[in-house]
Amino acid sequence: MIEVYNLCKNYGERKAIHDISFKISQGDVVGLLGPNGAGKSTTMKIITGFMAPTSGMAKICGFDVFENPYEVKKRIGYLPEAPPVYLDMTVNDYLSFVADLKLVESSKKKAFIEKALQKTQLQDVKSRLIKNLSKGFRQRVGIAQALVSDPDVLVLDEPTVGLDPKQVAEVRELIKELKGQHTIILSTHILPEVQATCNRVIIIHNGQIKAEDSINNIEKLNQNKITVNVKTKKDLVLTSEFKKIAGVEQVEEMGTASYRIHIKDEDVLDLIAQQILKSGAGLRELTPARENLEDVFLKLTYGSAEVEK
Repeated sequence: MIEVYNLCKNYGERKAIHDISFKISQGDVVGLLGPNGAGKSTTMKIITGFMAPTSGMAKICGFDVFENPYEVKKRIGYLPEAPPVYLDMTVNDYLSFVADLKLVESSKKKAFIEKALQKTQLQDVKSRLIKNLSKGFRQRVGIAQALVSDPDVLVLDEPTVGLDPKQVAEVRELIKELKGQHTIILSTHILPEVQATCNRVIIIHNGQIKAEDSINNIEKLNQNKITVNVKTKKDLVLTSEFKKIAGVEQVEEMGTASYRIHIKDEDVLDLIAQQILKSGAGLRELTPARENLEDVFLKLTYGSAEVEK
């Protein structure tokens, strides 16, 4: 459904993305996850035909994005980071305008508009001016314009950016409802967004793909690693003592009398507790937790530690 081969985009000497390749199957909901400036929006713009790559190829439904742009645009709905809405138009008039731009057949236009309104729950505000809608509803209008041609593929760039928690929950619920009806790729730097809406994730950093798999499989990359949160009663520096314990791989000082310790297995917990009691610091907390998607994401994008494969 979506095929990307060796995509590169350079701005002078700066490489925005470098040698990116991935495939997305029909019906998948895939999150393109990475920190700000990772190359997510650049990738989105290239696969939707809004920007040409320096090299590489992108295909939508078997059509090359740049050799067959009209065929691609018939099959794709795109929501950029800033919704492309005209504030002085009503919701219904705006969707009608977008349907005309996308060359929706006259016989299908009314039904497609009604379907987009229904999917985004905008029926009650379809006669209102867009400028009088809340930001959450404007985002819904942005998604509706992406849906109005009933595309095979939806590309959503940071779909919840700038929304309040209630609006974020509403947009995430909408994306979940669209699962199976469309192939969806969304970009975000927000982990809960991926976990709430996607079945696969592509982690991108510094313009390169660092991991690509189902969320469950990526979480399993470090399934045998355990992180221990430790707090002591007295403010004694124990970092060097913890590092001497067999099975301790990394020690992070998290603040006054607080540590995060990465260990190989649960047998090390007793040794850590014994060391704290021996030091006289007093044990306030020792909480083990297996590493999750957030831990893997942080290691792949910010951390120096290698994720074991």
